Amino acid sequence: MSNTGKILFIAGTDTEVGKTFITQLLINSLLHHDKQVVGLKPIASGAELQSGRWVNEDGLKIHELSKKSPGFEQINYSDINPLCFEPAIAPHIAAQEAGVELSIAELNRLIKFPKSEYLLVEGAGGWLTPLNDTETYADWVEQKGMDVILVVGMKLGCLNHAMLTVRDIERRGLKLKGWVANFVFGDMNRSEQNLDWLQKNISAPCLGVVDKQVGADFTKASESLNLKVLL
Repeated sequence: MSNTGKILFIAGTDTEVGKTFITQLLINSLLHHDKQVVGLKPIASGAELQSGRWVNEDGLKIHELSKKSPGFEQINYSDINPLCFEPAIAPHIAAQEAGVELSIAELNRLIKFPKSEYLLVEGAGGWLTPLNDTETYADWVEQKGMDVILVVGMKLGCLNHAMLTVRDIERRGLKLKGWVANFVFGDMNRSEQNLDWLQKNISAPCLGVVDKQVGADFTKASESLNLKVLL
């Protein structure tokens, strides 16, 4: 990759675990540390038509924050989210229905990595989201050798989901830079015990614990993240 900055892939233990929210928090935190940072969401499904183009709500959020980074005030939405599909379904199915090839080769052709101090690439769905019948999103991350930040959606079953994801990341020889415990679903029964177990069993550092997003103070949540391992 031509980008000489730090490239981090934001993965999730499942779909709807708050990857975009955590990506926003990370971008916001890095901006407050006077860092140049751009977020990408290469693939998005679930879109609406605006001014003749398909746009995704999560992609728009990342686009708006990225425009606050010095030198990227005019970055295009299509540079942030080049593959956007209307139905909110698995990306490989949405791509098939739209007659679009979804593959590692196509990602490499379409996705341009801006030369930014930091580049945060948000995944789609969980870690092993398919691109097609034989390739997964994780295969592309492995090919690119990206470091990973894992968003753990704190709910019943998250211990299993987290450790399966962590082990596959490590099996591929990738670096797990850290993980975030995200209580996107609200309160969790025995939350402290679950957090304690994850902290003991995931060797990478916990970058933060984020309470339920609804009504959350965005700035306060951003400040709660520990970015020492990223800076």
